[in-house]
Amino acid sequence: MAVYTGLIIKAVGGVYTVEASDGIYDCKARGVFRKMGISPKCGDNVEFSCDKGGVCIIERVMTRKNELIRPPLANLDLLLFVVSVCEPAPNFLLLDKFIAIAEFKSIEPAVVVTKTDKGDFSQIVSVYQRAGIPVFAADNSTGQGSAEVRDFISGKLCAFTGNTGVGKSSLLNNMFPQLNLSTNEISAKLGRGKHTTRHVELFKTDSGGYIADTPGFSTLETNKYDIIFKDRLAGCFREFAPYDGECRFPNCSHTSEKGCAVIKAVRSGNITTSRHESYVAMYEEAKLLKEWEHRK
Repeated sequence: MAVYTGLIIKAVGGVYTVEASDGIYDCKARGVFRKMGISPKCGDNVEFSCDKGGVCIIERVMTRKNELIRPPLANLDLLLFVVSVCEPAPNFLLLDKFIAIAEFKSIEPAVVVTKTDKGDFSQIVSVYQRAGIPVFAADNSTGQGSAEVRDFISGKLCAFTGNTGVGKSSLLNNMFPQLNLSTNEISAKLGRGKHTTRHVELFKTDSGGYIADTPGFSTLETNKYDIIFKDRLAGCFREFAPYDGECRFPNCSHTSEKGCAVIKAVRSGNITTSRHESYVAMYEEAKLLKEWEHRK
């Protein structure tokens, strides 16, 4: 029985498409994985075997450097959040929640603003540039800005995600026309797009990296994607880092305390108000979580 190693590039209905050095293989996972709590994901490096009849089985999932629950991805270098100027309008709290998840997982976040031909996008750019997060602006109708994003992700394993209808597939088509991903117009009645992506799939780029187009998300419940407890949350806002240890109280929550260096930085304009407001909202939610209830 031959044994190979490869990368999972697609997962649909329990069938895992694995890219190996000598070709593409469709594999099933070992039945014992379920009992062991192992669920292979796109981005996983795996070891698999193939018998003489061509039946291939994933035997081992290599150690991951990171993983996401939703979208189900592993070993990401970059996570790019696509937001549109309008139709749908940006939701800063939702965006900040998912950026926090990326930071928590040690995945480099970036923001891509689309539909820049339809309104002013300077505020979005300013907020995240000041937070130290890479920001790109793209006009999907002309393709302007897509080359900069393509250069940024070169050679990386990355995912593009964002609310349904923001133009993820259009952005990817402008960067890599050969993908020819399905796109739909925004529904004027609903003010949001139809789901055009049904599963997670990695696409290999001509620069040697991989990109994932993923189903859109719309929930505000961060704990459906991952759980960040209150004592870890401040570390997920990179602009808070320069003020670590400078607060009057060592257990400062950075929400309302006197002598808080983070709040002082917000008042002086060094930290944007919207980012701090998102942090406070997330902290209030995290206070309701009981860590012992979520231990496996």
